[in-house]
Amino acid sequence: MKKLATYLSFFLLLMFLVFLYGFTTNRNGLKKVKNTVVEFAAGDNNFLTHSMVDKLLIQNNEFVKNQPKRLVDLHFLEANVSANPYVEKTAVFLTVDGVLKTTIKQRTPIARIVDKDTSFYVDKYGVEIPLSTNFSARVPLVLGVREPEEIKELTTLIKNINSNSFFAKEIIAIQKDAQNEYIFTVRSGDYKIIFGELTDASIKFKKLTAFYNKAFTDKTINNYKAINVKYHNQVVCTKQNQDGKQ
Repeated sequence: MKKLATYLSFFLLLMFLVFLYGFTTNRNGLKKVKNTVVEFAAGDNNFLTHSMVDKLLIQNNEFVKNQPKRLVDLHFLEANVSANPYVEKTAVFLTVDGVLKTTIKQRTPIARIVDKDTSFYVDKYGVEIPLSTNFSARVPLVLGVREPEEIKELTTLIKNINSNSFFAKEIIAIQKDAQNEYIFTVRSGDYKIIFGELTDASIKFKKLTAFYNKAFTDKTINNYKAINVKYHNQVVCTKQNQDGKQ
């Protein structure tokens, strides 16, 4: 009898807790979203503004602020924000005190591709990012690249370029020609770098570094109209008026 009373007490306590949880959840769900907060992750956040994100927090054709919490579909809102081409990663959640928080990591462009009449950015994953009226990224301009495999190869090349702070600033444009060779336009002078195919990239950049160190030291950099590093173990330079080798 004593054991039965214990089981009964436990069952009643459990039912009370379930009722209390349901009552609290229902009451909390009736509370309205009192505010929305948008937080951008650390880094460059140039494409989206807080007001632009607010316009994505629409459910049933209404802004979520002042809607009952239980009617807010967090999965839908998160998917809606994630669909924006400038968003790399996002999370949407409700706090206990009724604030809808949206955290966003924006995509970072690494190059701007120009193909016929179209132009767009790509990020480090090769994802296309449309141009923006809010911001123009200072990234290399790329010609001759359009297919997914070409863009994938380009991201590898850009990664090599950006691993060196000098080349990241020096190389302002990249062209891929019909022979699948890359040619760089540079900031420091009126000459081209003929890089060749994307093979032995690290070796080629080491050769370029050695060449620059010498050319800047003896101030001969402006004597050239082309610097060719596509050949093995040598840098071939074309001078402004005559051909020569470095």
